[in-house]
Amino acid sequence: MIKVGDKLPASTLMEYSEVEGEGCSIGPNPVDTAKASAGKTIALFALPGAFTPTCSAKHVPGYVAQYEELKKAGVDEIWCVSVNDAFVMGAWARDQKTGTKVRMLADGSAAFTQATGLTLDLTARGMGLRSDRYSMLVKDGVVKSINREAPGKFEVSDAATMLAQAKA
Repeated sequence: MIKVGDKLPASTLMEYSEVEGEGCSIGPNPVDTAKASAGKTIALFALPGAFTPTCSAKHVPGYVAQYEELKKAGVDEIWCVSVNDAFVMGAWARDQKTGTKVRMLADGSAAFTQATGLTLDLTARGMGLRSDRYSMLVKDGVVKSINREAPGKFEVSDAATMLAQAKA
């Protein structure tokens, strides 16, 4: 399992782009985790699934609301990672009005999630292998803090906790 001091796993996440720009075509675009995190401070949070109750009502909205404060604390980008496809993540970004505040990154095959060891098996509930709910502060590709939730909880992976860690 990934821990403080480890590098983010080398993986490719997918991001849906609504409009063409900055060399990106419209549609899903690959995001190499090593390249995308190099030289940056990333507030990364992961969750079991797009459009799920806690994720939609609390997790994503909290990071959108704290965007300015996180930027002031030195965070360059906020990433939301979920085991969904890029089209679902794009639709969820529209629904949550994340705009350019939160990068909604799809881990469709759960490769990144499995590499972190932060998996959640929801097969019995018809959802298959998913991501645990957690957050981590990443600087230049290295994990500086990690906040993994207990099953069914939403207490330590929230934006307020991440903001306090970014300010420390």
